Amino acid sequence: MSRRTNRRDFLKYTALAGTGFWVASGFELEGAQRRPGPNERLNIGIIGAGGQGGGNLGNVARTENIVALCDADDRRAANAYKAHPKAARYHDFRVMLEKQKNIDAVVVSTPDHNHAAASIMAMNLGKHCYCEKPLTWSVYEARQMRLVAQKNRVATQMGNQGTSNDTFRTGVEVIRSGALGDVREVHVWTNRPIWPQGMQQRPPAEQVPEGVHWDIWLGPAPSRPYNRAYLPFSWRGWWDFGTGALGDMACHTMNLPYMALNLGQPTSVSANVRGQMSRESPPSREGGCTITYEFPARAKLPAVRLTWYEGNNNLPPRALFQGERTNDSGFLVVGSRGTMYSPHDYGGNWVLLPRKNFQNYKPPERTLPRNGGAHHAEWLRACRGGPAAMSNFNYAGPFTEVVLLGNVAIRVGKRIMWDSENLRARDLAAADQYIRRQYRKGWSI
Repeated sequence: MSRRTNRRDFLKYTALAGTGFWVASGFELEGAQRRPGPNERLNIGIIGAGGQGGGNLGNVARTENIVALCDADDRRAANAYKAHPKAARYHDFRVMLEKQKNIDAVVVSTPDHNHAAASIMAMNLGKHCYCEKPLTWSVYEARQMRLVAQKNRVATQMGNQGTSNDTFRTGVEVIRSGALGDVREVHVWTNRPIWPQGMQQRPPAEQVPEGVHWDIWLGPAPSRPYNRAYLPFSWRGWWDFGTGALGDMACHTMNLPYMALNLGQPTSVSANVRGQMSRESPPSREGGCTITYEFPARAKLPAVRLTWYEGNNNLPPRALFQGERTNDSGFLVVGSRGTMYSPHDYGGNWVLLPRKNFQNYKPPERTLPRNGGAHHAEWLRACRGGPAAMSNFNYAGPFTEVVLLGNVAIRVGKRIMWDSENLRARDLAAADQYIRRQYRKGWSI
C-alpha cells in the first residue's frame, strides 16, 4: 500500500473484494492474526457490549480501533466501558450510527430482536457488519439482511464461530467428496433450553433498574413492561425477544450438515411439540419438541429429511449411534456407505461410522481455506478486501431462514408447505405473522 494512500481510501477501495461467497481453493489464510498498520486499522462500533458482545469486543479489539460502544444496559456494558475509556458511549444504536461518522464496521451482539434493525441500518450507511447468531429474529429479516448486504457491498459475517474451525471445514469436504455415499437423512439435537421456557403468561411490571434504558432495549419488539425475568439472559425464552433453543443452537449444530449438503430451502417443515409452550414462550425443556425439514433433491444429490431434536433426553434413535456414546448436542449425517457423527455444538469433532470401515480413511484434498478457527479475523480480512468470510450473509441469511422456519412451524401448529421465493407458507395465512412481524412505532429496517 502506498504511503500516500490514507486509511479511509484503503478501506474504500478494498471493501468490494470481501462481498461474495467462498470459492474452492487450497490456500491458507496467512497472517490472520497480524496486527495491521495504523492506516489499515478499522474503526469499530460495538452494538451490544456485554455478555457475548464482550467476547466479540475482545476479539476485534486485539487489532482494531474501538471508537464507539453502544448498550441499553449500562450494568451489562460496565466492563467494556472500563476497558475502552476513550470510546464514545451510546445507548441507542440509531443515534450512534447517525452521529459518529468515523465508524467503518459494526459488531452487533444485542438480543435477537434487535439484530436486523441495527445491522441493516449500519449496512445501509456503508458499514461492514458482524452479527451474532441467529442472524435475525424472523425469516423475513434474514432475507433482508442478505439483500441489503449485497446491495451495499459490505463485508459480513454471522457469529457461528465453528464455521472457522479447521476440523469443521474438513468435515464439509469429507461429505462433499461422497465418502458417506448418498445422504438422505440428517439428525441434529441439543439439550437446550437451559433457561426458562414454556411460561403461560407474561411477568408483571417491575421498577426499571438504574442504568437500564428499557424502551431502547425493547427496540422494534412490542411494548412490554420491564421485569427481571427478561434480563440479562432469559429473554431467549420469550417469543417477543428470543428464538428459543432452535434459534440459539441450530446456527451452530446444524451448520456443517447444511453447508456440506448444500441443502438450500426446504419444501416443508413440521413440528411435534411435547413440552409446555404458549403464545408467549417456546417449548419447555421437559418434553421439548422435534422439527422435521424436508429438502428436495439438488443436482445429483438425493432429497434429505433433516430432523431437529431439542429438550431434555430428546435424541435420535439409539441405533443410529452404532454403540457410540451420546452427548448433550451433536449431529448425525447418515449416508448409504457410512455416517458422520459429531458430539459437538460446533462440529469441531466428528468420527466416521462404522469405525472399522474407515480405519484407513484419508480425507480428500482441501478445497476450502483454513484459518485455524480465527473467526473474527476472517471477517476483518474481508473488511480489508480479502476473501469473504465463509459465514457471510449470502450464506448465513438463507441458512437462518431455514432455521427460523422451525419456529414458525412450532407457533402455527401445522405443517408448512414452504414457498421460499415469496416467503410464505402456502395456503396458511396464519403463518404470516411469524414470518414477518410488525415493528413498534419508531423502528424499521
